[in-house]
Amino acid sequence: MIRNVLLSLVALPLLFSPPVYAAAAASPAQKSMFAAHKALYEIRLSGTKSGSQIVNITGQMLYEWQPTCEAWIANHRFNLFYEYADSPAMKISSDFSTYETFDGKSIDFTSQRKRDGQLVEELRGSADLDDAGKGSAVYTLPRGLEFDLPPGSLLPMSHTKSILDAIQANQKIYHATVFDGSDAEGPVEINAIIGKVVPEGEIVKAEKDIDAGLLKSPAHKIRLAFFPLNNASESSDYEMDIVLHDNGIISDMFIEYDDFSITQKLIALEPLKDSCQK
Repeated sequence: MIRNVLLSLVALPLLFSPPVYAAAAASPAQKSMFAAHKALYEIRLSGTKSGSQIVNITGQMLYEWQPTCEAWIANHRFNLFYEYADSPAMKISSDFSTYETFDGKSIDFTSQRKRDGQLVEELRGSADLDDAGKGSAVYTLPRGLEFDLPPGSLLPMSHTKSILDAIQANQKIYHATVFDGSDAEGPVEINAIIGKVVPEGEIVKAEKDIDAGLLKSPAHKIRLAFFPLNNASESSDYEMDIVLHDNGIISDMFIEYDDFSITQKLIALEPLKDSCQK
């Protein structure tokens, strides 16, 4: 299963301006300068390694990310079709939603995964951090599943902000422990290698379903490696290359697993409004 990654990769500055109300104070979303948007990605198999049983992968992911008056709401919907060499093809669908407070200290999460229309996994729970980034994640489904979150842990929005801060500080490497609730495996260690600015000519072209204004901000190539927390192995679970814009749009993604790799290409993009504004 393709682990959710977009939740940890949202953004800082807005490229579009919401209506200005002279008598109204800026909402927390406006102060944070995160951009709200809806994006659709086409998923395709890029390659396989020797011994892989996967013949093809196709599908789409819909991602929605929008502020309320107190928190960010993110929704992910995957629909994937797997074809195998020695076993029947399989349809996988996944719905994953989070509610993360603006201060980065609390997140509620829920997800469902289905195989050929049958429910195979359901997760629900919350996580809380103190000022030092220490806390715990408690699942209500499955009941009894809990994880300690070590000092310095980040929730997805805070992680994204930290990566963008690292870009502004001209850092080349950024390391963090992150919990997002997207699976039952707990927190992960994410190593980010920040590359150069992507030339405008190499950014995906805006078409009728892609808002051109949201692609005008500078973008960097970033290499991410995901490691299970406290795992003695030096090898990552998986790695990816992304094109991350300063406004938080991910316009391209390439993900490498042990025996196959996939692409996620942006095919539709539009801004969403701050629902807290009157």
